Amino acid sequence: MVLLCKKIAEAKWFQHFIIAVIILAGVLVGIQTYDDKVAHWTPIIDALDWIILIIFTLEVFIKITAEGNQPQNYFKDAWNLFDFFIVAACFAGPFLGDNAEFLPVLRLIRILRVFKLVTALPELQLIVGALLRSIPSMAYISLLLGLLFYIYGAMAVFLFGDNDPIHFANLQRGILSLFRVITLEDWTDIMYINMYGCDSYGYGGNEALCTNPSRSPILASLFFVSFVLIGTMIVLNLFIGVIMNGMDEMKAETEIKAKVNRKNKEQGTDLKNEMHLLIDKVDSLKEELSLLTHLYDQEKNGKSMINGLPKQVNGETRDVLNKPTR
Repeated sequence: MVLLCKKIAEAKWFQHFIIAVIILAGVLVGIQTYDDKVAHWTPIIDALDWIILIIFTLEVFIKITAEGNQPQNYFKDAWNLFDFFIVAACFAGPFLGDNAEFLPVLRLIRILRVFKLVTALPELQLIVGALLRSIPSMAYISLLLGLLFYIYGAMAVFLFGDNDPIHFANLQRGILSLFRVITLEDWTDIMYINMYGCDSYGYGGNEALCTNPSRSPILASLFFVSFVLIGTMIVLNLFIGVIMNGMDEMKAETEIKAKVNRKNKEQGTDLKNEMHLLIDKVDSLKEELSLLTHLYDQEKNGKSMINGLPKQVNGETRDVLNKPTR
């Protein structure tokens, strides 16, 4: 049973089958977003949902059984834990009932099944693993970016708060406006408002808020261009650099693990061959030992019979039998 489950769990056709089921689960989730149009297909969709859940449950059972006498090894893998959580959550869904209060939870559980595609494809595992590995370094870059937002936000309130109260009336609004700038979403409009004044640009329909218009063509252009260069071109690219570095490390680690597993399999094969050879040698030695024991017994019995013969009659025969053989 263990060998069969292990063979199935490692088979390519089984992995491809699970990927196809996950894609089917994702398609069903998309179909269920059209409540009115697919209402008459609800029994079929529900039946397919249960079939998919049963297949996922069998997958978990096969992988746990494949671990043999150490089923706890299944839970040492984070991806296996993720799969087990999704299956357990899907089984908890029917106990929530059809109450509208729990309907978003049920839909969320169904959507989570699509994430199993990450566990089924090693390439996606590599990308997600690289992102998770990059989190510690990204935290420091986020701290640097936060300091940049805080400093530039405070400066923007002091410099442009009177002219542009919509974007820089206070610190929190200024930081939010700078987030729009760093994403390059119409950031030039905010720059032009402070370059030409709120009475000349950008405040059409909000003239009542433009109480203290002022122009800062050089200061505003330097402020926003420098923020875009530092924030977008440098700091945000640091995130990409950290993620790429994490991906390289994750790829190298994956290759090392693959080599170790391949070497272990080869060593396991060599050990099996050596074990078979040793067993053959032991069997051969047993046969030789049995033959030698049989010959020794025959020789011993033969000597005892010779010693019991009369010396006068069998002298020559005694000499021949007692003569050592070459």
